[in-house]
Parts: sequence; structure tokens; C-alpha cells
Amino acid sequence: MSEKKSGKRVRTSAKAIIIQNGKILMLDCKFSKKDSCLLFPGGGQKYGETLNQALKRECKEELGAKVEVNDLVWIREYISSNHEFSDQDDSHQIEFYFLCKLKTELNEKKAKKPDKVQKGIVWIELSDLAYMNIYPKAIIPVLQTLEYKTYPFYGGDVN
Repeated sequence: MSEKKSGKRVRTSAKAIIIQNGKILMLDCKFSKKDSCLLFPGGGQKYGETLNQALKRECKEELGAKVEVNDLVWIREYISSNHEFSDQDDSHQIEFYFLCKLKTELNEKKAKKPDKVQKGIVWIELSDLAYMNIYPKAIIPVLQTLEYKTYPFYGGDVN
């Protein structure tokens, strides 16, 4: 079935990797009473908006902070029907993960449009990521090798 007939589209998204003092900034999200996880700040790209513009807008909305967007580190494709939440989601998304730096302090009160599932902002020790419920999990080895500058890297359809 063609995209036009099905009404489905591939969504592009920009995500921020913000690391300071050995810690990474994550969104603490809760999808149900029992299901919570950590996600990267960022979100969908709007028509006419560059990935950098999308990421700056999303960080302002979710973190209440301005960011400087730097190197593209990782590209992830996510086709929900191939993964564990296929019964809850029917999406196809391509995510671009950029190294970012905070230009202003975090201010959750200034976060204009946090995602409905966003419950807070947390700093996590990089060394603890493997033990956390983080999505996508496939990015953990990438984060552990950032100092070697092996990016950008296309990770494929992973979760």
C-alpha cells in the first residue's frame, strides 16, 4: 500500500545528547502506572524547520533551556512493528542524535510544552546507563565511545 493511500508517514526527529561532568541529561518519562523509562530530550521536526532548529525548539519546550547544537553522533531508525511495543505503537521514525551543550540553565518552570509522559529531568552517571531503563538501549555503546570520534554512525532499526 502506498504512503498516500495508508496515510502513514516517516517522521524525522532530532535528539540532544547533553553530557556534563560525567553525567548525561535525560527525560524521566512514565507511560503507565508501571512503565517508566529515560528518554533523550528532543522531538519531531516540523515542515520548513532544520534539524538544528527543531532540536533547539524542542529543548526549550522540554527543558526550559537553550542549547548549542554540535556534532551529529548517531542516526537511529525505528519501525515500531519490529520491536517490543508493536502492540502500542504504529510508527516509523528516523532520529538524529546530536551532541549539545546547555547555553542557559535548566528551568522546568520555563518548559513550555513538555511531553505528556515527561515527569521530570534527571542527570544520570554515564557509567550507570547500562543498568537503567533507557531508550533506545542501542545507543549505550555509542555513548561509551564518544571520545574516539567514530561518528556519525547509522545504527539501523534498533531499540
